[in-house]
Amino acid sequence: MITIYKNNGNQLDRLQEPTQESWINIVDPTPEEKLRLKELGIPSDYISYSLDMDERPRIERENGQMLVIFRIPYFEGKDVDIPYITIPLGIILTESYIITVCRKANDIINDFASGRMKDFSSAKRYRFILRVLLATANKYLHYLREITRAVDRLEDQLQLSIRNREVLELLKYEKSLTYFTTALRTNELLLERLDRSRIFNTYPEDEDLLDDVLTENQQAIGMVNIQSNILSSMMDAFASIISNNQNQVIKLLTSFTIVLSFPTIVASFFGMNVSLPLLDAHPVSFFLILLLSLFISLGVALVLKKLDWF
Repeated sequence: MITIYKNNGNQLDRLQEPTQESWINIVDPTPEEKLRLKELGIPSDYISYSLDMDERPRIERENGQMLVIFRIPYFEGKDVDIPYITIPLGIILTESYIITVCRKANDIINDFASGRMKDFSSAKRYRFILRVLLATANKYLHYLREITRAVDRLEDQLQLSIRNREVLELLKYEKSLTYFTTALRTNELLLERLDRSRIFNTYPEDEDLLDDVLTENQQAIGMVNIQSNILSSMMDAFASIISNNQNQVIKLLTSFTIVLSFPTIVASFFGMNVSLPLLDAHPVSFFLILLLSLFISLGVALVLKKLDWF
């Protein structure tokens, strides 16, 4: 899908055909759309690089055109094996257009396209890159806070759990944090290279914006490292807790089995065609023997209680 935008004052208009200083947003293009992009002078290699789900962050320059690829966070859904992953987003700068290319529609580009981003202009090409990079770092922080809240909810459930379902849920978020860690570190290398290239030194606002991007990315790296360490330790601790909870259940069931076995033993003895003692002397001898077996069970239960089996 191809959508074309251009600023009209403070308003972002949608166009049918690209014009000078317009922004072309590409999401999983069809072969016909790729051919149309090639006719506009956009390198097909830059498009294919940006659509490769395993592409690493990097910068390329060729014939006055520049490609910047970095990885952005993407929410797949709560019911999938890995809820949060990272996908590549490519920004291509040509003499006439700004082009964003991504395999999937994502919240970061949608926020720009919907006009929710303030002070955004498709004419300021380098500042556009910085704004998208800053939005990416903020989105990482947002998703990390969501992961933290989800882990806190699972922590409350795990304290009384005897199943592995909650631990498997934690494992899903641990995988997401691994993806985030790798992507943030490679994005950091990209930002350092952009800083050394000094392409953002034309305007003081761009330099300040680049500092903000570096700071937010570092904060995201620190936050994901802390959360990864906490989650790893938590999984080890709760694996032991689940094992202990299972042992407690087994111990309780064993205690009930021991207590109930004594009336069974007494009943077995007097169920083998033998006379009940005191049968001739006392008419309620059966109930006396039953009461005796109950007292034996009660005594065993008290002993097990002192041994902390109940």
